[in-house]
Amino acid sequence: MARTYSDALFADGPLLFVSGQTPVAPDGDVAGDAGGQTRQIFRNMEAVLARHGADLTHVVKLTYYLRHITDLDEFRSALLDSLPGEHRPAATLVEVSGLVDPRFHVEIDAVACLPRERA
Repeated sequence: MARTYSDALFADGPLLFVSGQTPVAPDGDVAGDAGGQTRQIFRNMEAVLARHGADLTHVVKLTYYLRHITDLDEFRSALLDSLPGEHRPAATLVEVSGLVDPRFHVEIDAVACLPRERA
């Protein structure tokens, strides 16, 4: 499987800290599996980033909170579908015993480095 993260990245600009994103769609729906939830989280994150003049290519660090490590392959596949091109932020994955809603399998937070001209 393709690598889903970088060992390290340099950042040289204002940092934007994106709070943990959950898999709730704008209509309130929550996908039932880790893959669908991961894809929705990245759609939600793209909207947050866009409001601040950034996109997923500006993300330099991601932290993944996964309820069940057995969902790892499904999660990674969705992650590769969601990240732009070959962009691979530094990342940490943590298995957790629970998230704020029992329907959630995944939550993701991010740090983005904004272009200086947009900050």
